[in-house]
Amino acid sequence: MDNKDLIRRVFLESAGLQEILCRSLVSEIEQLAMSMVEALKKGNKLLIIGNGGSAADAQHMAGELIGRFKGERAPLAAIALTTDTSVMTCLGNDYGFDKIFLRQIEALANPGDAVLAITTSGQSENIIQGVIMAKKKGALTLGLLGKDGGKVQELLDRAVVVPSDDTQRIQEAHLVIEHILCELIDNHFSI
Repeated sequence: MDNKDLIRRVFLESAGLQEILCRSLVSEIEQLAMSMVEALKKGNKLLIIGNGGSAADAQHMAGELIGRFKGERAPLAAIALTTDTSVMTCLGNDYGFDKIFLRQIEALANPGDAVLAITTSGQSENIIQGVIMAKKKGALTLGLLGKDGGKVQELLDRAVVVPSDDTQRIQEAHLVIEHILCELIDNHFSI
């Protein structure tokens, strides 16, 4: 396959998955957004967790909510728990990588906060442990998942699952969904 064929194939694969999501996940995405809106309107915060590319997504989404997505509005309380390298390396060293989100959520989550887990597999132990702690703390547990939702899906109050086994396509879909979530949230807080 030459380069141009590869480029076309990737675009068409991504567009094909986006079309499937447009037909099948609209209600779930709206419900996820409204859960976040409700928590934020009550003065609670959104804590976002993820590994690898999903960690970057967590940071990107928090930035959009604290800053501005499209419209002007007050900053929203969103924290990506993937950004403090001192905390993450301390926890990884002292408690193990599986506990990095558990400890942060134990310290930072309050009843009524929302915790958004972003994961392409739904199988990461640190995500699972973080969600379990969020439930213990009385936080709303939300997920943006891939594949079949994995083990974490059964622990969540609400989730959107991108039905694909291709990690790259899941990540692309997650980014589009994150932008949709930000726009829906913006619509409820814009000045």
